[in-house]
Amino acid sequence: MTHAHFFARRQRLLAQVGDGIALIPTAPEQVRNRDTHHPYRFDSYFWYLTGFPEPEAVLVLAGGRSILFCREKDEEREIWDGFRYGPEAARLAFGFDEAWPITSLEEKLPQLMADRPVLWHALGHDPDWDARIGQALNAVRSQARAGKRPPTAIHDLRQVLDAMRLTKDEAELEIMQRAADIASAGHARAMAACRPGLAEYELEAELTYEFRRRGASAHAYNPIVAGGAHACILHYVENDKLLADGSLVLIDAGCELEGYAADITRTFPVNGRFSAAQKDCYEIVLAAQAAAIAATRPGAGFMAPHDAAVRVLVQGMADLQLLTGSVDGIIESGAYKRFYMHRTGHWLGLDVHDAGEYKSGEDWMPLAPGMVLTVEPGLYIRPGADVPEHLHGIGIRIEDDVIVTPEGCRVYTSAPKTVAEIEEVMAHG
Repeated sequence: MTHAHFFARRQRLLAQVGDGIALIPTAPEQVRNRDTHHPYRFDSYFWYLTGFPEPEAVLVLAGGRSILFCREKDEEREIWDGFRYGPEAARLAFGFDEAWPITSLEEKLPQLMADRPVLWHALGHDPDWDARIGQALNAVRSQARAGKRPPTAIHDLRQVLDAMRLTKDEAELEIMQRAADIASAGHARAMAACRPGLAEYELEAELTYEFRRRGASAHAYNPIVAGGAHACILHYVENDKLLADGSLVLIDAGCELEGYAADITRTFPVNGRFSAAQKDCYEIVLAAQAAAIAATRPGAGFMAPHDAAVRVLVQGMADLQLLTGSVDGIIESGAYKRFYMHRTGHWLGLDVHDAGEYKSGEDWMPLAPGMVLTVEPGLYIRPGADVPEHLHGIGIRIEDDVIVTPEGCRVYTSAPKTVAEIEEVMAHG
């Protein structure tokens, strides 16, 4: 990645901040246990504006300037922990106007705040940062007799940044396409490796191998590998049971690449061949996804794909004798939620459930070119006295990642999806 797009985003935000001051800290390191840390992952807002990968860093925007506070260069610590930029190298490499040691932040922050009318901050996001900013404000107030004034208003910085992040730029879309390609290959690998008697975690290992082999940094979220009836648990993450012959397995997994998430779900038969009942259910969900994708276009409300998917799913539930009544009647009553209880998609980007409002006023957010969302209908048939026995425990979800385009939308994930494609991959690898 070059840093021109990070610079452009900072300039856009500086125009919003005006005469005020904005503070964007990165995420802290997290202790896993004792003196061992979790793998470090930067804060998404901070990364969106900087591309700076190190912990203990803060971006300050004030007076038309972008100022980075970061760790000092320390060759001794680099022996243990690896390379550090240090302020001067970071300023040059990432295009900041100024850069200072993070240890000077407490001293300099009141100076930067003084006589700024508005403070832009993600209030309530991090109590520790709320407290630090409160201390800085009090430090400015203590200089009142010297004519210094603190900001008199605090605005929520997330509102502005969420709106910016909702529409992806070309640099983001290019990374997200590469992440989708890697994740799609991982799902294809898991299909080819699957057979009865494997453990769910063995398929998870196939995904992890392919993700890392192709350059992804990690899973974008805890992967779901749910065999049989476990697929009816929406957030099943134990991944520790054996895969039974004649059952389905649902895999919801995506990789992270340069901070951006892919998010794919595929459901396929453990033994490589769909039974008649499994195929009937699968084709209903696939048709529901096709209807949702067709409804994903500029000007449509965010819920239009969901509404389109629900109509197809409800008709399918009636055809399977899971529910009785008219499609409109079942939708109005909400009876379908017994077998389909989640929305059909969410925003996607630096976070797998990405930043951005879902409503504009009282209406659902209208879709626009550059927005990225998932389309993921499902059907989850838990056993019940009124459920046909041959459908017990079937859980299916099909999820793809979609970019809204001026003409409609483009599905940019490519893991095998039709019955024929899945059975072909599982038969021949």
